Amino acid sequence: MTPPITESMVWAREGSTLFLTALESFTNDQLKAPSVLEGWSRRHVAAHTAANADGLRNLVHWARTGEERPMYVSTEARDADIKAGAKLSAHDLRTWVAMASDAIIADLEDLSDEQWEAPVRTRQGTEVKARAIPWMRAREVMIHTVDLNAGISFDALPTPFLTALVDETAAQRSLAADVPAVVLRHGDREWSLTGSGEPTVFSGSLGTIAAYLVAREYDGLVDAAGNPAPALPAWL
Repeated sequence: MTPPITESMVWAREGSTLFLTALESFTNDQLKAPSVLEGWSRRHVAAHTAANADGLRNLVHWARTGEERPMYVSTEARDADIKAGAKLSAHDLRTWVAMASDAIIADLEDLSDEQWEAPVRTRQGTEVKARAIPWMRAREVMIHTVDLNAGISFDALPTPFLTALVDETAAQRSLAADVPAVVLRHGDREWSLTGSGEPTVFSGSLGTIAAYLVAREYDGLVDAAGNPAPALPAWL
């Protein structure tokens, strides 16, 4: 279930600030260093995050006008934009990220109650209401802040955001046929992946569980015998 618009907008703004602050902390040479994502530098992550904002603005246009406008013309065009963006000067890349981040927030703030209910389609082809767009952006900037490899972990992200992310992703994972049956426990909360085999309980911090579910590096999610949780397939 998509979190409420008001909460998602708060997280989208907070995540944008967090991402831009991390991006500004790097020297121009450090932008070339590897990110957490295999095969991508920090430049690629920055370009991807800016391109995502531009793509989501297309969905806002769709919701506002009724004119169908997909996030990206094609997967190939999206990939080409990211590749080209990663080659921009450090100044131009930072400027693109900042301007695109501000623009998507401004666009969202202008939607009416009726337009929030307009149907649009995600990049994966799933039909959602426009009210899901702020959550999509919040998820993007929060997770990719960690991906920048700036020393910010999932546990540093806001707890309400992490809870919403784990709730959503655990439910999504349970619909897949290629996941193991596990129970993820943090304090008095549990999330079950209804996959194959007998379920095993793995405990860890909320941030660790979130990292595990979105297929990022994690440490400390173990069962009673100290065994790590089984790997999950790629996410999104």
